[in-house]
Amino acid sequence: MDTMDTKTIFLPALAMAVLTCVVWLRLFYVRIGQMKRDRIHPQSVATSAQAVAKLTESRAADNFRNLFELPVLFYLALVVAALNGLADTATLTLAWLFVALRIAHSAIQCGYNKVMHRFYAYAAGGLALWLLWARIGVGLLT
Repeated sequence: MDTMDTKTIFLPALAMAVLTCVVWLRLFYVRIGQMKRDRIHPQSVATSAQAVAKLTESRAADNFRNLFELPVLFYLALVVAALNGLADTATLTLAWLFVALRIAHSAIQCGYNKVMHRFYAYAAGGLALWLLWARIGVGLLT
Protein backbone atom coordinates (compact mmCIF):
# COMPACT_ATOMS: atom_id res chain seq x y z
CA MET A 1 0.00 0.00 0.00
CA ASP A 2 1.27 3.43 -0.91
CA THR A 3 0.24 5.16 2.31
CA MET A 4 -0.07 8.94 2.07
CA ASP A 5 -0.01 11.90 4.41
CA THR A 6 -2.83 11.46 6.93
CA LYS A 7 -4.26 14.91 6.16
CA THR A 8 -4.89 13.96 2.52
CA ILE A 9 -7.48 11.30 3.39
CA PHE A 10 -9.57 13.94 5.17
CA LEU A 11 -9.85 16.26 2.15
CA PRO A 12 -12.90 14.33 0.85
CA ALA A 13 -14.47 14.80 4.32
CA LEU A 14 -13.85 18.53 4.01
CA ALA A 15 -15.52 18.49 0.59
CA MET A 16 -18.54 16.69 2.08
CA ALA A 17 -18.72 19.28 4.88
CA VAL A 18 -18.70 22.05 2.26
CA LEU A 19 -21.45 20.27 0.31
CA THR A 20 -23.52 19.92 3.49
CA CYS A 21 -23.05 23.63 4.23
CA VAL A 22 -24.10 24.59 0.68
CA VAL A 23 -27.27 22.48 0.95
CA TRP A 24 -27.93 23.92 4.42
CA LEU A 25 -27.71 27.46 3.02
CA ARG A 26 -29.99 26.46 0.13
CA LEU A 27 -32.47 25.03 2.65
CA PHE A 28 -32.61 28.31 4.55
CA TYR A 29 -32.91 30.38 1.38
CA VAL A 30 -35.79 28.28 0.05
CA ARG A 31 -37.57 27.83 3.38
CA ILE A 32 -37.40 31.47 4.47
CA GLY A 33 -38.40 32.56 0.96
CA GLN A 34 -41.50 30.37 1.03
CA MET A 35 -42.40 31.45 4.54
CA LYS A 36 -42.22 35.12 3.53
CA ARG A 37 -44.03 34.58 0.22
CA ASP A 38 -46.84 32.48 1.73
CA ARG A 39 -46.91 34.45 5.00
CA ILE A 40 -46.27 31.38 7.12
CA HIS A 41 -45.69 32.25 10.76
CA PRO A 42 -42.63 30.42 12.19
CA GLN A 43 -44.63 29.02 15.11
CA SER A 44 -47.08 27.40 12.69
CA VAL A 45 -44.29 25.08 11.48
CA ALA A 46 -42.85 24.28 14.91
CA THR A 47 -43.11 20.50 14.45
CA SER A 48 -42.14 18.31 11.51
CA ALA A 49 -45.82 17.38 10.99
CA GLN A 50 -46.77 21.07 10.77
CA ALA A 51 -43.84 21.81 8.47
CA VAL A 52 -44.82 18.98 6.11
CA ALA A 53 -48.35 20.35 5.92
CA LYS A 54 -47.33 23.96 5.16
CA LEU A 55 -43.88 23.95 3.57
CA THR A 56 -44.35 22.56 0.08
CA GLU A 57 -40.77 23.06 -1.18
CA SER A 58 -38.87 20.28 0.57
CA ARG A 59 -36.12 19.24 -1.87
CA ALA A 60 -33.29 21.00 -0.02
CA ALA A 61 -34.59 19.82 3.37
CA ASP A 62 -34.88 16.26 2.08
CA ASN A 63 -31.35 16.40 0.69
CA PHE A 64 -29.96 17.93 3.88
CA ARG A 65 -31.41 15.03 5.91
CA ASN A 66 -29.99 12.61 3.35
CA LEU A 67 -26.50 14.04 3.91
CA PHE A 68 -26.62 12.54 7.42
CA GLU A 69 -27.42 8.99 6.34
CA LEU A 70 -24.78 7.17 4.22
CA PRO A 71 -22.20 9.95 4.69
CA VAL A 72 -21.96 9.05 8.40
CA LEU A 73 -20.43 5.72 7.36
CA PHE A 74 -18.19 7.60 4.91
CA TYR A 75 -16.76 9.85 7.62
CA LEU A 76 -16.14 6.85 9.86
CA ALA A 77 -14.42 4.98 7.01
CA LEU A 78 -11.96 7.84 6.55
CA VAL A 79 -11.12 7.89 10.26
CA VAL A 80 -10.66 4.09 10.33
CA ALA A 81 -8.45 4.25 7.22
CA ALA A 82 -6.32 7.05 8.68
CA LEU A 83 -5.89 5.39 12.08
CA ASN A 84 -4.92 2.04 10.59
CA GLY A 85 -2.53 3.12 7.87
CA LEU A 86 -5.03 2.26 5.13
CA ALA A 87 -5.08 5.71 3.53
CA ASP A 88 -3.66 4.88 0.11
CA THR A 89 -4.39 5.94 -3.46
CA ALA A 90 -7.19 3.39 -3.94
CA THR A 91 -8.90 4.42 -0.70
CA LEU A 92 -8.59 8.08 -1.60
CA THR A 93 -9.94 7.42 -5.11
CA LEU A 94 -13.01 5.64 -3.70
CA ALA A 95 -13.51 8.46 -1.20
CA TRP A 96 -13.42 11.13 -3.93
CA LEU A 97 -15.73 9.02 -6.10
CA PHE A 98 -18.25 8.91 -3.24
CA VAL A 99 -17.99 12.70 -2.83
CA ALA A 100 -18.46 13.33 -6.56
CA LEU A 101 -21.55 11.12 -6.62
CA ARG A 102 -22.98 12.82 -3.52
CA ILE A 103 -22.47 16.19 -5.19
CA ALA A 104 -24.32 14.87 -8.25
CA HIS A 105 -27.10 13.48 -6.04
CA SER A 106 -27.48 16.80 -4.20
CA ALA A 107 -27.45 18.83 -7.41
CA ILE A 108 -30.17 16.63 -8.88
CA GLN A 109 -32.33 16.58 -5.74
CA CYS A 110 -32.01 20.30 -5.02
CA GLY A 111 -32.38 21.13 -8.70
CA TYR A 112 -34.60 19.46 -11.26
CA ASN A 113 -35.19 16.37 -9.05
CA LYS A 114 -35.66 13.65 -11.67
CA VAL A 115 -36.08 10.59 -9.44
CA MET A 116 -34.32 8.02 -11.63
CA HIS A 117 -31.33 10.31 -12.19
CA ARG A 118 -31.16 10.89 -8.44
CA PHE A 119 -31.47 7.14 -7.81
CA TYR A 120 -28.57 6.32 -10.15
CA ALA A 121 -26.31 8.85 -8.40
CA TYR A 122 -27.40 7.56 -4.98
CA ALA A 123 -26.92 3.88 -5.89
CA ALA A 124 -23.51 4.53 -7.49
CA GLY A 125 -22.44 6.51 -4.42
CA GLY A 126 -23.61 3.70 -2.17
CA LEU A 127 -21.61 1.22 -4.23
CA ALA A 128 -18.50 3.41 -3.93
CA LEU A 129 -19.03 3.56 -0.16
CA TRP A 130 -19.43 -0.23 0.17
CA LEU A 131 -16.31 -0.75 -1.95
CA LEU A 132 -14.46 1.68 0.31
CA TRP A 133 -15.55 -0.30 3.36
CA ALA A 134 -14.62 -3.59 1.66
CA ARG A 135 -11.13 -2.23 0.98
CA ILE A 136 -10.80 -1.08 4.58
CA GLY A 137 -12.18 -4.39 5.85
CA VAL A 138 -9.63 -6.37 3.87
CA GLY A 139 -6.89 -4.11 5.21
CA LEU A 140 -8.06 -4.58 8.78
CA LEU A 141 -8.33 -8.36 8.46
CA THR A 142 -4.97 -8.99 6.77
